[in-house]
Amino acid sequence: MSQQQTNNNTGFQITNQNTFEDTNRSVKYLCGDCDAEVSLKRGDPIRCKECGYRVLYKQRTNRYVFC
Repeated sequence: MSQQQTNNNTGFQITNQNTFEDTNRSVKYLCGDCDAEVSLKRGDPIRCKECGYRVLYKQRTNRYVFC
């Protein structure tokens, strides 16, 4: 009898490591009602800290993109 060996190695290794995420970094938004600048971190409630309005607009980045 011949033995058949199956190789399921795809070249990828699955690890239990999490991807790098900076939880201390805040993102700046503008309030849709009072135009206040609101800094939110991950997990913060989406609400203006000045007036309590729940519509926030993300500010554009100032990075220069090379083409």
